[in-house]
Amino acid sequence: MGPIGFKELVVILIVVLLVFGAKKLKTIGSDLGAAVRGFKKSMNEGEDDESGKKLARDDRPDADFDSSKGERDSADSSKNA
Repeated sequence: MGPIGFKELVVILIVVLLVFGAKKLKTIGSDLGAAVRGFKKSMNEGEDDESGKKLARDDRPDADFDSSKGERDSADSSKNA
C-alpha cells in the first residue's frame, strides 16, 4: 500500500463534505485555525519567559566523592570485623 495520492485525497474530502456539510466544515476550519494560533502564541510566550530568566549561580563547592570514599571503606571494614 503506497502513499495517498491526489485521487484518494479528493475522495476523502468529498466524503468529509457529505458527512459534515459545508457550513460545519467552515466552522471546524476556523476553530482549528484559532487553536493553532493560540498554540503558537503560547509557545512564543514560553520562549520569552525562559529567555528572561537567569539561573541563580550556586557558589557552593562541588561534592568531593574521592576523599569520603576512603573514610567509608574503613568504616565498612570495621563493621565486618
